[in-house]
Amino acid sequence: MDGVPALDEPLSKKSLGPATAKVLAEALDLHTVGDLLHHYPRRYAERGELTALSDLPLDEHVTVVAQVADARVHTFNGSKGRGQRLEVTITDGSGRLQLVFFGKGVHKPHHDLLPGTRAMFAGKVSLFNRRLQLAHPSYELLRGDGEEAVDVWAGALIPIYPATTKMESWKIAKAVDAVLPSAVDAIDPLPDALREGRGLAELPDALRLIHRPRTKADIATARERLKWDEAFVLQVALARRRHADTQLPAVARRPAPDGILDAFDAKLPFTLTDGQQKASKEIFDDLATEHPMHRLLQGEVGSGKTMVALRAMLAVVDSGGQAAMLAPTEVLAQQHHRSVTEMMGELAEGGMLGGAERATKVVLLTGSMGVPARRQALLDLVTGEAGLVIGTHALIEDKVQFHDLGLVVVDEQHRFGVEQRDALRGKGKQPPHLLVMTATPIPRTVAMTVFGDLETSVLDQLPAGRSPIASHVVPAADKPHFLTRAWERVREEVEKGHQAYVVCPRIGDEEDQKKKAKASAEDEAEKRPPLAVLDIAEKLRTGPLTGLRIAVLHGRMHPDDKDDVMRRFAAGELDVLVATTVIEVGVNVPNATAMVIMDADRFGVSQLHQLRGRVGRGSAPGLCLLVSEMPEATPARQRLAAVAGTLDGFELSRIDLEQRREGDVLGQAQSGVRSSLRVLTVIDDEEVIAAAREEATALVLADPDLTAHPGLRTALDALLDKDREEYLEKG
Repeated sequence: MDGVPALDEPLSKKSLGPATAKVLAEALDLHTVGDLLHHYPRRYAERGELTALSDLPLDEHVTVVAQVADARVHTFNGSKGRGQRLEVTITDGSGRLQLVFFGKGVHKPHHDLLPGTRAMFAGKVSLFNRRLQLAHPSYELLRGDGEEAVDVWAGALIPIYPATTKMESWKIAKAVDAVLPSAVDAIDPLPDALREGRGLAELPDALRLIHRPRTKADIATARERLKWDEAFVLQVALARRRHADTQLPAVARRPAPDGILDAFDAKLPFTLTDGQQKASKEIFDDLATEHPMHRLLQGEVGSGKTMVALRAMLAVVDSGGQAAMLAPTEVLAQQHHRSVTEMMGELAEGGMLGGAERATKVVLLTGSMGVPARRQALLDLVTGEAGLVIGTHALIEDKVQFHDLGLVVVDEQHRFGVEQRDALRGKGKQPPHLLVMTATPIPRTVAMTVFGDLETSVLDQLPAGRSPIASHVVPAADKPHFLTRAWERVREEVEKGHQAYVVCPRIGDEEDQKKKAKASAEDEAEKRPPLAVLDIAEKLRTGPLTGLRIAVLHGRMHPDDKDDVMRRFAAGELDVLVATTVIEVGVNVPNATAMVIMDADRFGVSQLHQLRGRVGRGSAPGLCLLVSEMPEATPARQRLAAVAGTLDGFELSRIDLEQRREGDVLGQAQSGVRSSLRVLTVIDDEEVIAAAREEATALVLADPDLTAHPGLRTALDALLDKDREEYLEKG
């Protein structure tokens, strides 16, 4: 969008002045005319409307439009009046806010801010004597000077820009005024047929209307057009990526009849769910093609993704290839290895006495393995003796060579960097097929925007025999007896022969304490450090759970110790496991029925849902207790109530996204580059994103190199700077 000379012109060359251009660059990352034109107002204040002062956020930089209700000068430091403080109270009908000015900064505002005066004020909201205030705010009076007969602001909508302490909203507005004439030179990325067919405004008009609207209808017209730009350009980038994949060569992997997959299916003690069968068919169809599969397998916690992935891996082994599963942690890699070998039985004992005739070897590869075991694993991979390998990022090291890598399964995609996935894919003679699994259900729009280069399979039903999970919030500060009852419930579950998890946000050893000391003070309510595994385990042993078999599990334990604890817990030799989030993904102990999450408000929505999925994995119902000391009306408690209120991961992921916004989502998806979305919101604009994807796919199919669409190429070049281009290249 910004790739034309007029819009590429540096702001320092415009009539803004070098100081303004410098602040725009440093504080807001705006360097060119195009950057500034695409820095849209966050909202608009109306001349007759007053901004809500009643719910200002603490510690944030705000711009408010209000009227002066009262102004008083207080003198201190003796009778000579050396120290002066001006206190101005402003109101907007919804609330009142105090402004304070000190010392020499008192005179001008004392002259300007008379009762009845209306102005825009900008500053950082702070707390003084338990009241919100702005200290030394900048302000702009909303009236013409005596010499000016015309009221500049009359009837207009006042744009409020995302601003900083060094660059107030009205200064940005003045800078925009200086460059707005250049909008006529903006090259339109949308093909004429698309724009006209959907009745969208031309780009120069949209830019003018978003910055200087006369009516609310102007804003709607501009936003609709600019949303299409963002959605369409992003979807074209993803469609070209998908198209390029179809041009790559890959070995088609079709399972041999009467092979290891058939033998595995024959010994399954249950039937696959409809969702598992459908996802398997989609994956097998992709594997049978001669270009690399790129598929996202997403589903509820416990919906049986591992089973679907394992069948795909066995199909590849049947076709003569090898399959690798990449897990984010050693605990999870070991857990996957254990559950895969258990599910396969004698089929996982290839080359061993007692192994089945059609068996293969399943090897584990992690960074902490002993030298002899590691050497044997590497040998099994390079000779092809091992058809399946499960490991952590240790799989990516240069020493690891495969005989014929046909499929890479990545578990919990969001924990792996692009480079790591790319390095593993580079180990095949030809690009291997790729299956990405995530247990965080992703709303359809996010999948289309973030994982738009992947085809998607969804598992949305739980396998038979899974039990419902009851979830409750335990308000430990308001009702301490609820916490006492929580520990009684854990005892009751253990007495029935079941087991329980207790999850804490922190480990609690010395290294942890040092980190905490360095960290800046958190939110008022979070002054207390998060509860720690080691402390809570000790309190439970000597207090409410005395006499039960309690062990701890956390990321800084030696891998052998971690594995030993998990093995004992899985074997029923322990009653209660006090752990950090190392148990969040993939840990499968069907006999564990209860989970108590301490300081649950310190975890995100998706993380709580993941953790909760560790219970209720057998025939007995699950119980998840979310312990929090936060007061009832806080957003943290509302978040916990949402988690307790539904087991639908897709619904929770929407709530999570609405709270976090998509900056996080797209920031991570586009390798940490500033989000390219300014007016598009991936939750609210589902229809625009879906329609843009269709249009983009059709256009790229007809013209992969975009030779007939120079404006679109320019827009893509602006969107896909070097970092993003590499990200999309690597996938």
